Amino acid sequence: MKIRGIALWRAILLTVLVAAIAAGTWLWFDWARFAGTPLAIPAAGQSIDVARGASFKDIVHDLRARKVTHASPLYWRVLAMEMRASGRLHAGEYALRPGMTPRNLIADMAAGKVMQRHFTIVDGWTVADLRKALAAVDTLTHDTAGEDDAELMKSLGAEGDHPEGRFLPETYAYVKGDKDSSILKRAYAAMKKTLDAAWNSRAPDLPLATPYEALILASIVEKETGRADERPRIAGVFVRRLRLRMLLQTDPTVIYGMGATYAGNIRRSDLTADNPYNTYTRVGLPPTPIALPGRAAIEAALHPADGKELYFVARGDGSHVFSSTLEEHNRAVACYQLKRCQ
Repeated sequence: MKIRGIALWRAILLTVLVAAIAAGTWLWFDWARFAGTPLAIPAAGQSIDVARGASFKDIVHDLRARKVTHASPLYWRVLAMEMRASGRLHAGEYALRPGMTPRNLIADMAAGKVMQRHFTIVDGWTVADLRKALAAVDTLTHDTAGEDDAELMKSLGAEGDHPEGRFLPETYAYVKGDKDSSILKRAYAAMKKTLDAAWNSRAPDLPLATPYEALILASIVEKETGRADERPRIAGVFVRRLRLRMLLQTDPTVIYGMGATYAGNIRRSDLTADNPYNTYTRVGLPPTPIALPGRAAIEAALHPADGKELYFVARGDGSHVFSSTLEEHNRAVACYQLKRCQ
């Protein structure tokens, strides 16, 4: 009887051991499946915020609440330990990409690979457009919200400078929570660097005394056309007019000078109402840029096309007709503006 009892206990222990090994094996394979299986992320553009001081439990709770994962917090804890990431996850916003696995996500958090967002300054925007667009970005900290333009320029180390034209249109990367002033500082520095480089390689004998005058001309070119092939030709027209001390007679400067009173139309009275930006009444460049010119407009202003053209008129399709004489120009105006083609 004693031998049978021992045999029975051995059988029970063996069964328990086999069951434990089987359960352990199943758990290991289930954990490995979890670590390498994509999370439930249906589309791009989602993210998770890891607050400063958040615990690993908080992070997993957030993921489970959003139904990104249904796995046990223990699985996540073991994975973090296996990756030696426990206790060194960085705060910040992390992208949740379709196809991303738990292992990928923990690796990003351990490396501090926070999500990069982007803000684009559009060629031809005014400073007012730029500041309005920045104010609408809810992922930025708006530390310039209470500053007027003069205070903004002072904070950039350019006290007394007019802000128009001073920020380079480009796409700037940032992370959630960055200050909007950081984007403005980078755009300001980028414009200064771009303008200085372009000025140093400018064409000879331009009727421009300073880089700032080049910036003013570039802003006019920017507002006159969006066509790459026309920018140097339009710049050439204005450069020749400056040399001859002809009125520039460019509508975008008039519109800028009208400010909030501009309602979509320029009347004859607007063209005769004198102000510093009315290039129909004043010879030379306006006192400041009228917009934020892009790199191409700056290059065009400093490398204008050669020729004899002194006039251009819009066709109505985004392109222009260029003329060398007033007679040719008047015919073009009659045809394309008054619809009296001969």
